Amino acid sequence: MMTLEFYRNLPDKQCKECGKVMDEQHECYVQECEACLKNDAM
Repeated sequence: MMTLEFYRNLPDKQCKECGKVMDEQHECYVQECEACLKNDAM
């Protein structure tokens, strides 16, 4: 399997709090969407 094929087959990344599909790269360490991060900061 080629590396590019591996990344194309990864499922969409979802926020661990609300379940919204995130437009982040799969290898990104953030697990929450921007809206949930803002709510946690308050």
